[in-house]
Amino acid sequence: MGDKTQTHHPGAAGRALEADQPASVRNVVLVGHSGSGKTTLVEALALTAGAVNRAGRVEDGGTVSDYDEIEHRQQRSVQLSLVPVEWDGIKINLLDTPGYADFVGELRAGLRAADAALFVVSASDGVDGSTRMVWEECAAVGMPRAIVITHLEAARADLEEMTRICAEAFGGDDPDAVLPLYLPLRGPEGPDGHAPVTGLVGLLSQKLFDYSTGERKESEPGEDQLPDIEEARNRLIEGIIAESEDETLMDRYLGGEEVDVKTLIQDLERAVARGAFFPVLAAAPAADGAKQGLGTIELLELVTGGFPTPFEHPLPEVTALDGTPRELKPCDTGGPLVAEVVKTSSDPYVGRVSLVRVFSGTLRPDQTVHVSGHGLTDRGHEDHDVDEKVGALSMPFGKQQRPVTHAVAGDLVSVAKLSRAETGDTLSSKEDPLLMESWRMPDPLLPLAIQAHSKADEDKLSQGLSRLVAEDPTMRLEQNQDTHQVVLWCLGEAHADVALERLRNRYGVQVDVVPHRVSLRETFAHKAAGRGRHVKQSGGHGQYAICEIEVEPLPGGSGIEFVDKVVGGAVPRQFIPSVEKGVRAQAAKGVAAGYPLVDVRVTLLDGKAHSVDSSDAAFQTAGALALREAAADTKIHLLEPVAEVSVLVGDEYVGAVMSDLSGRRGRVLGTEQVGSGRTLIRAEVPEFEIGRYAVDLRSLSHGTARFDRAYARHEPMPPQIAERIREQAGDNP
Repeated sequence: MGDKTQTHHPGAAGRALEADQPASVRNVVLVGHSGSGKTTLVEALALTAGAVNRAGRVEDGGTVSDYDEIEHRQQRSVQLSLVPVEWDGIKINLLDTPGYADFVGELRAGLRAADAALFVVSASDGVDGSTRMVWEECAAVGMPRAIVITHLEAARADLEEMTRICAEAFGGDDPDAVLPLYLPLRGPEGPDGHAPVTGLVGLLSQKLFDYSTGERKESEPGEDQLPDIEEARNRLIEGIIAESEDETLMDRYLGGEEVDVKTLIQDLERAVARGAFFPVLAAAPAADGAKQGLGTIELLELVTGGFPTPFEHPLPEVTALDGTPRELKPCDTGGPLVAEVVKTSSDPYVGRVSLVRVFSGTLRPDQTVHVSGHGLTDRGHEDHDVDEKVGALSMPFGKQQRPVTHAVAGDLVSVAKLSRAETGDTLSSKEDPLLMESWRMPDPLLPLAIQAHSKADEDKLSQGLSRLVAEDPTMRLEQNQDTHQVVLWCLGEAHADVALERLRNRYGVQVDVVPHRVSLRETFAHKAAGRGRHVKQSGGHGQYAICEIEVEPLPGGSGIEFVDKVVGGAVPRQFIPSVEKGVRAQAAKGVAAGYPLVDVRVTLLDGKAHSVDSSDAAFQTAGALALREAAADTKIHLLEPVAEVSVLVGDEYVGAVMSDLSGRRGRVLGTEQVGSGRTLIRAEVPEFEIGRYAVDLRSLSHGTARFDRAYARHEPMPPQIAERIREQAGDNP
């Protein structure tokens, strides 16, 4: 782990990496905000490990890219990307995640597929609130973590200060569990007074690792070369011993016993692997022509020596298709096949490509597997229960797909031609179909109403949308029956823009974005009466139907209630259902602004019929006319949907969020403390006011808050807003 004396064997560039056993695999997800340097770090590690031959992008213009600048999003990757490298015989699957909040679904997929996380923190930007939230998520499931500080070349970069900030941000109640393994070795000051970091000093080994020549040089320092590391070294040793499984070690150390460095490294690796100690390292990309970037060897040693094998990853809950629990051994290569699709993408040449994490068994090409659905039918996804034949297996690297012969439990692999499998689906043996518990997906809360640009696009829209949501389980497709709109629910504006770009460029569908309409309702404010008279005579059979009704408002949620109080057969019994049918048909169309009428009782009191000219159609028309006349004689309320909103926000933003909710006509119902420094705000807010709340809340809380919403009820809209809606509908009653 940077302090070991050994010969490293990097993987050769250009060949596919295959693991034959789970113990030789490490799955690592890189986490950090946009611009923190995750992608650059992946490329630096690939260079040091020999996966590429030159500094810069992963070869062939690779797919490893970060969402650094939102204005360039169409040229940047916004998906989870895999780069496999090899170090000392260990295959390391580096999962690069987008840093922008709109693509948190890709981040969660990376967390699901990984066994450990590298939190990448920029020395110039620090730790943001969203990165803290992901750290807490990892802590909740006990995922091992380490911290990598990047952008050391920045003029004001201070590695020691940033290490302290990381300890405060991530250490919680135990800052001594977040400690550096190395201190910076600085070169001479430049004209700007900044002394660049040119090497590292191992706190345990007290050796110098000089990267100033572009390749690491290890040396035993002289007394004048070694900076003052005693305090930091003692603190690191005490932090390691505090997490040691040897309970006698601390007493022996405090008693003056010198602890062997090899013992400390072993205890450190065990503490990191079980998520009890979180080392801080530094890394920088290699300069042009250099073979290694600063700190990359140390980081690869940490990953191979300190991060857990897939054996140590708890298996998600697995059941048979009928829900019966199944107990499986973790990472049993000979056990039942259980794999999961963590990403779905479309390749213009090979079609759909699925990135799969194998949790049990061994996956091979041309194998027939059972695809079990993930229960996201509310988002426009299918629930699957089908058999499919696996196509070719490959290992992605940049734009290349390098063929492999198999994928053992614990490994990741790309699978071609799974035409029915979607992200989150389980792959298992067709003889023993199983279902893996799905991971938690963020709820998309920003609506994007779209319509086909032309008739040709209309024909392709349905297929394009189905393929789009198959790739992205964080997107929800809604065909709104009330507003007759097609709505894509997204996580934010950038997410929406990428969806439109994919529809246009990948699936050849041009769509227009239209204003999102909220499902309004109408109801009677007061009791009213109406008379429907439909009498026509034009030769032959005429039309004759008269009915008299009374309409009265009911409590919210009552719907339409129809009551028959006709006496004396004024309306023949066979035509009373016709009146009701006409009333309900008119109610569905609305009586004021064209929105469905609800929460009224319609009572049929009287009427007249003709022995020859009365008919079902005539009384339907009369019932509709009677309802319209009743509506014309009273005030009609427009009802708007109200949502129950729960906002989880840091205490420092509570006042601003509550003020903002009040400005949206919201009613705050209460607040409660949720953990340290977090508050849950519960409120009721009209849905008219929260169409863009996903965007606005992110801005208001600097990306640290999240919210949930659920329909509560419809209630009367303020008169001035209702009048404006009526004017827009072109109807002023």
